[in-house]
Amino acid sequence: MTQQRRLNLVLELVSERGSVSISEVGDALGVSTATVRRDLNVLAERRLLTRTHGGASALGSGYELPLQYRIARQSEAKTAIARAVAGLVGPGASVALNGGTTTSEVARVLGASEALGAGDGPGVTILTNALNIAFELSVREHVKIVVTGGVPRRQSYELVGPLVGAALRDLSVDLAVLGVDGLSGRFGATTVHEGEAEASRQMAAVARRVVVAADSTKLGRSTFARICPLADVDVLVTDRPADEQTAAELAAAGVEVVVAPA
Repeated sequence: MTQQRRLNLVLELVSERGSVSISEVGDALGVSTATVRRDLNVLAERRLLTRTHGGASALGSGYELPLQYRIARQSEAKTAIARAVAGLVGPGASVALNGGTTTSEVARVLGASEALGAGDGPGVTILTNALNIAFELSVREHVKIVVTGGVPRRQSYELVGPLVGAALRDLSVDLAVLGVDGLSGRFGATTVHEGEAEASRQMAAVARRVVVAADSTKLGRSTFARICPLADVDVLVTDRPADEQTAAELAAAGVEVVVAPA
């Protein structure tokens, strides 16, 4: 197991439990206590957790991990979701993508699509406020990239601020594909940062259809900043059927649910 993989898993444990001991991490990862100590020290130096006597604790319930440390979460589910979302995109379509691990995977699938790259013109136009998505797709000949203005957030590589809205004002897209941190009947689609919520809300406002791409761990929960009410979502693409209450809320709001095949 590589160190980066171990660091991701340690942060997963700390995020889930709030605090962990060295022995708990060693048992969970199958590594020595010396390795655990080194990894905890690395993460503490990067200010991603707090070292305690005999272990570590989370910095706080509202702390957001940088994107590079979230790539391991639900990775198989996100790949399946990305393939299903790509199935909604036809040749010549225009798609808005916000930032995040799931939408980054959607971008990769669209970028690798042979069907979208079969014609002479742009196979797909991608409008995004995520610098990592723009960079990754910039080498794809069949992808036309349009990047909003804004100020980048280091945690997510997303551009936020009033320049996002200025760039979107005179545009329209076929689909807005939004990654979210929570989706519930009461609060709709939510994320952890108000600037990202505003950027995503503005993308949704210029789209003919709004697609939320979210693994099942996001369903039935809410986070700090609201993107849009559930009624503004046209399609949810997820990896597992929602629980009974969430399914009823989705149906009442008229949301089409697509469960991605594994």
